[in-house]
Amino acid sequence: MRWWWDAPILISPHSHTRLYFGSQFLFRSDDRGDTWKAISPDLSRQMDRNQLPVMGKTWTPEAVSKNLGTSFYGEIVAIAESPVQEGLLYVGTDDGLVQVSSDGGKTWKKHETFPGVPNRSFVARIVASSHDVNTVYAAFENHKEGDFRPYLLKSRDQGNTWTSIASNLPKRGSVLAFAEDPVDPDLLFAGTEFGLYFSIDRGKSWIRLTGDFPVISVHDLTIQKRASDLVVASFGRGFYILDDIAALRHLNPQDLEADSVLFPVRKAPLYIESMRLGLPGKSFMGASFFTDPNPPFGATFTYYLKDKLLTRKERRKKAEEEAVKAGKTPPYPTDAQLHAEAQETPPALFFTVSDSSGKAIRQIPAANAPGFHRATWDLRYPALTLPLHPSSPEEEIFGAGNHGPLVMPGTYTVTLSQQVDGVIKQIAGPQSFEVYSLGGRAMSPDDHAALAHFQLQVAHLNGAVNGAIETSRDLDSRLGIIRRALEQAPGEYAGLIAQADTIQNSNSAILRKLTGDSVLSEHGEPVTESIADRVGTIMEDERMSSSSPSSTDRQSYELASQQLTQVLAQLRALMEGDLANLQKAMQAAGAPWTPGTIPNWPQE
Repeated sequence: MRWWWDAPILISPHSHTRLYFGSQFLFRSDDRGDTWKAISPDLSRQMDRNQLPVMGKTWTPEAVSKNLGTSFYGEIVAIAESPVQEGLLYVGTDDGLVQVSSDGGKTWKKHETFPGVPNRSFVARIVASSHDVNTVYAAFENHKEGDFRPYLLKSRDQGNTWTSIASNLPKRGSVLAFAEDPVDPDLLFAGTEFGLYFSIDRGKSWIRLTGDFPVISVHDLTIQKRASDLVVASFGRGFYILDDIAALRHLNPQDLEADSVLFPVRKAPLYIESMRLGLPGKSFMGASFFTDPNPPFGATFTYYLKDKLLTRKERRKKAEEEAVKAGKTPPYPTDAQLHAEAQETPPALFFTVSDSSGKAIRQIPAANAPGFHRATWDLRYPALTLPLHPSSPEEEIFGAGNHGPLVMPGTYTVTLSQQVDGVIKQIAGPQSFEVYSLGGRAMSPDDHAALAHFQLQVAHLNGAVNGAIETSRDLDSRLGIIRRALEQAPGEYAGLIAQADTIQNSNSAILRKLTGDSVLSEHGEPVTESIADRVGTIMEDERMSSSSPSSTDRQSYELASQQLTQVLAQLRALMEGDLANLQKAMQAAGAPWTPGTIPNWPQE
């Protein structure tokens, strides 16, 4: 019995309990591999490898390592069964044969020569079309003869005649793997010794898939039908997944000539992401615990941009280069041009997501670079609190993150726009897509609406609380500067210092209500729950919730809202009244300038 190192095994597309396995014979099992029977004769050329010339001669048994570390010869290395017709079997061998049986292995038809393919080339892959019973693809490779040219053929008559579809594949790079899209018969994938390629015209032309995919030897390809994901296996035992190839199904040559294209968007499942180890990623499991990131959560937008949007400076430099190539001297830019270049806001691309009513609810930045790109919306409203201070890695891991509440299930639309010289222009879309609840069937639409509405209310409240805290802290900083200004003033400012002390004390009381009593907390004394703590508790409850808000959270929201209303009124009186009056009096008395005021000039 002769077995190839990677002896092929195949699960029948017509029965999940039926397996095929190849040596020089084709074996079949109908009980998941418990028992096997041969359904073919020896399907190889049945040649004696010891009689084959190596380096121009045949060798004796004493030749160094003659048959050590080498495979046997005359073995099945590729198997396929037509997904369209049960029992239509294709077998490829390492000595260059394609054998075909249309009756489940009872009879076989041998094909041993193929147009443009050297005799006895290794059959790297056979793939029977899932769209047409008569169509089959075969990839050959001939590296044992020092030949790395791509050989990829197609037959439309079950292997009787063949035509090459290698077309513009690089002349150096054996084809080792192949896949046909189960939805679009025009979409093909080829894995070569030096990378991955796709065709949108049944092999008439090929485009290399790059992005962050490395230059590696691609040894296997398969398409996960449910998710429309392309799974790639490399020689280095690595796996790569191209999530959602649906965009390639909609691609046509005209798209590549368009300035921009926004492709259809796959349905986006709405759920609460779990943290199986207690924290994101591998948590505390250490570097030896292998994990790999999931696809990004949310709705993924795929787009094509023909050319990068250039800045004024980039356009000028490009024009200068073209002038030099034409033998001309480019004009030197004017002062106004240089100022315009320095002050320009760089061109940008962004997505706009709108709800079913047409209301824009989120903007997502997009890459400004030629080619295919993706961006993902996390199915959330925008965060209503901007991070004013950089967070530490620990805060990012343990914190809830700076993001808005989840949207409701429903239909949404997305458009792609550009902003150039302050002018916003829609350049692609709209594309409609569905956001659906995953595992939330018990929750009624009314409950979903109530949850989304409450979470938006809490988000607005949290934004107002954080704004009040930052305003109070900013007031505290300004009062410090005011104190230094009064200390350096040449006159008698005791009354003004007393006013500053009063404002300081009032602001400290406001800050305690907002963030808590840090003095008593440091001494281990019980303190009243601050507004920020109360709102933070509500947000933590709701962040991982997919059910209606609890009565406790609703009551806490009402209480925090009332407390904040009072605090904001006090803070506004301090800022707009007491502080403004103090700084006005300081200016009149000739004190140094302090932030928040416009200097008096000319002096009276």
